[in-house]
Amino acid sequence: MRVWAVAFACVVAFMGIGLVDPILPVIAEQLDATPVQTELLFTSYLLVTGLAMLVTSFVSSRIGAKATLLAGLGLIVVFALLCALSGSVDAVILFRGGWGLGNALFISTALATIVGAATGGSGAAIVLYEAALGLGIAVGPLLGGLLGSVSWRGPFFGVAVLMAIAFIAIAVLLRGPSDKRAPIPLSAPIKALRNPSLAVLAIAALFYNIGFFVLLAFSPFPLGFGAVGIGLTFFGWGVALAITSVWVAPVLTRRMPRTTVLLLVLPLLALDLVAAGILVESPAALVACIIVGGLFLGVLNTVLTESVMESTDLPRSVASSSYSAVRFLGGAAAPPIAALLWHLYGPTVPYVFAAASVAIAAAVIAFGRRSLAHVDEREADAADEAAAVFVGDAA
Repeated sequence: MRVWAVAFACVVAFMGIGLVDPILPVIAEQLDATPVQTELLFTSYLLVTGLAMLVTSFVSSRIGAKATLLAGLGLIVVFALLCALSGSVDAVILFRGGWGLGNALFISTALATIVGAATGGSGAAIVLYEAALGLGIAVGPLLGGLLGSVSWRGPFFGVAVLMAIAFIAIAVLLRGPSDKRAPIPLSAPIKALRNPSLAVLAIAALFYNIGFFVLLAFSPFPLGFGAVGIGLTFFGWGVALAITSVWVAPVLTRRMPRTTVLLLVLPLLALDLVAAGILVESPAALVACIIVGGLFLGVLNTVLTESVMESTDLPRSVASSSYSAVRFLGGAAAPPIAALLWHLYGPTVPYVFAAASVAIAAAVIAFGRRSLAHVDEREADAADEAAAVFVGDAA
């Protein structure tokens, strides 16, 4: 029950990410904001999320996982409401930063809680976590598009309501023995990056996240659709991501080493981004590239997360915080850079930039593969573990 409570909250939390995506062009129009300013809604959120990740393990080790999850969800509710009540794009950017703080407290603690509480092993728990991520990201844009067609404020109010529901779910359902608290030093996540395998994965994820967030945050602008059209597009993207993260990634990692999967799928994502840049003038083709990109992203999200959890013997909360802090910095930089490149050189160049970043991520994995040898050696049958976690936790 503990796992399911957190998984449900994860679905709701990740819906909050996609809810805002369909209204970016509307915000740019109605608040007289440039595309670069509008993309800062993602940057302030992701930058604060990344930096705050460095202290989440310190906080959760002192107040406990449940209190940390509730604090994160409570902050998101407050700052989502403040975004909805704002009158300028600058205010929304500022409050999205506060939202990012809550997001950091919740996300890293949620992953560590699911992995620690699951009865079927870390591989199955990560599949469950990625399933929640995929479902939330799929439904979020669709709901955001529907609410955004009424008002740009609608999705922010929607996030506040959803996060309040998640808060209640965690408060009521996350029961059980009190988690053992072993205080973690504030410097632990930074020192963790001295671990070669964790450092390689974090750097690769930084460049990979650039591609991820160019596809997610920049694509609404060249699509040229209304809020509902953008919502439907990214609903398809999220469904594709969920399918491959839950079903395809475990099959691939059962048949080949994780690093091999990464080295196969990262170049495919880069090619998809190049195709998106070439075909950007055709809305139908761009939609197809976005959805195909979701298929690749689902595999990569799951395999990277599994690799991080297996890369070190450090506490999971520390490994998660270190890794997430670095990768979110890549996500924070991507949207405004993409918008600036669009303004200077046209809509093709941002996708080429994203493809080059993903190619760098593949190169980092290739050159650092020796340090990741034990990640491949520790592979587990994710499909069998997934069955175990679903049966065990349902019982």
